[in-house]
Amino acid sequence: MDTINFLFPLGWQHYLLGGLIIGGGVALLFVLTGLVGGMSSVFSSTWSFVLRAPHFHQPRFASSRVWRLVYAAGLILGALLWWLWLGDGQPVRTEVPIGLLLVGGFLVGYGARLGNGCTSGHGICGLGALQWPSLLAVLTFMGTAFLTANFVGWWLK
Repeated sequence: MDTINFLFPLGWQHYLLGGLIIGGGVALLFVLTGLVGGMSSVFSSTWSFVLRAPHFHQPRFASSRVWRLVYAAGLILGALLWWLWLGDGQPVRTEVPIGLLLVGGFLVGYGARLGNGCTSGHGICGLGALQWPSLLAVLTFMGTAFLTANFVGWWLK
């Protein structure tokens, strides 16, 4: 088996297309409106609708929560349309136990909060704006992910 098929058993083309669409969409959002489309900000600003904690009512979250909610809905709708139109309509399944998924999700959320943004926000928006802190964040996130994946792979053997 060659390396490409091993690394991308479902093909690589949809990864490239997805990256181009996401990068183009974020760039278009910024060029047309000056808004930065990071997803961890969407999470925090959406919580400002239901929680009264001061963190969620900072002006950067409360003043942008409506457009961010529409932005997130567009991403979800886009994924649904792709799944119905271009996908095979079957749910995607994983062999990863639900407990590990929950722990991983918690750690990613904590890291996004600690790092002032998520991997994709820093990687797409921050690196696109040539921000030095985003480069450091992406290198830290990815290095930690590589180490963790290798450790978990070794531990589960």
